[in-house]
Amino acid sequence: MLVEGEMRIGELARRAGVSVRALRYYEDQGLVLARRAANGYREYDEADVRLVAQIRSLMAVGFTLEDARPFVACLRAGHASGNACPESVAVYQRKLAEIDAEIRALAARRAEVAGQLKQACPGCAIRRIE
Repeated sequence: MLVEGEMRIGELARRAGVSVRALRYYEDQGLVLARRAANGYREYDEADVRLVAQIRSLMAVGFTLEDARPFVACLRAGHASGNACPESVAVYQRKLAEIDAEIRALAARRAEVAGQLKQACPGCAIRRIE
């Protein structure tokens, strides 16, 4: 029998907007920790909804599950947000540096392609980046 505030995997999946399969994968990766009822069913609580929401929001902007670990640890440590710990801030800083490097690489590729277009078609318009 579920205690008030607890839920099974299907309800957590529905409330967090992920599949049951994703939750099982997060559990396999050690990101979500299910408690087991006497009947073997996985049980979760409101804190797990927050954990999964944090994982989803990070993955939506290009973070990996490995990147999410410090945020999950921060929430498990009792912080109101996974962003509140220095380890999480360090992941944000590293990710921004990676994105900046990608932007520079794309800008260089764009300049190369624009140069090739200019040679192939001197009168062709090359749109500017906005």
